[in-house]
Amino acid sequence: MLTAKQHELIQFIQQRLEETGISPSFEEMKEALDLKSKSGVHRLISALEERGFIRRLPNRARALEVIRQPEDAVPASAARPKAANDLVGVRAPAPATRPEPANDVIEIPLHGRIAAGAPIEALEDHQSLPVPAALLGPGDHYALEVSGDSMIEAGIFDGDFALIRRTNTARDGEIVVALVNNEEATLKYLHRDSGNVRLDPANSAYEAQVYAPAQVEVQGKLAGLLRRYH
Repeated sequence: MLTAKQHELIQFIQQRLEETGISPSFEEMKEALDLKSKSGVHRLISALEERGFIRRLPNRARALEVIRQPEDAVPASAARPKAANDLVGVRAPAPATRPEPANDVIEIPLHGRIAAGAPIEALEDHQSLPVPAALLGPGDHYALEVSGDSMIEAGIFDGDFALIRRTNTARDGEIVVALVNNEEATLKYLHRDSGNVRLDPANSAYEAQVYAPAQVEVQGKLAGLLRRYH
């Protein structure tokens, strides 16, 4: 089931594919749907991708492919749905038109430096970080500036921007943002060991940290990195 905004967006994308052979840019989609930011477009696209309506072609920007449409799909020039929470059904997949590559950048929230003494929620400072869309998969994302050298052997350095997909679950061996005792946020490898949770650094100079499961809350998984060269 789709919301009215998701329904409106997929029709707009399909219309552009039929007219030009390429999907619209994030800026064009933002304006067409009267949204305030590109991050809203990203959330809609992620939701449509998770529900199997569209897909992003790997290693190609502005590469959206419609693989099925809402049941009552009409030309995008028709009237928009009246309410943002209206739901519509789906029908069998329609033939998709492959778009041509271009470049798109989206903005995600930048919550500040990941450091001891502050939960992720307390780090938010209303900034955003422009990120190439190709670096992000489905889901809701935010960015953190890395502080320290505890993950350098994983290629994560002080001053890097960690791109984090919001989730409260993770598999052993994944790099996560872990909130410890509701007060210290840290970026580490997650492992479950003999009924405990072990947070492993990627630096032989540091030791692993072991906690009871109730002491650790996963707040996201590493999805990518950005690095600035000065």
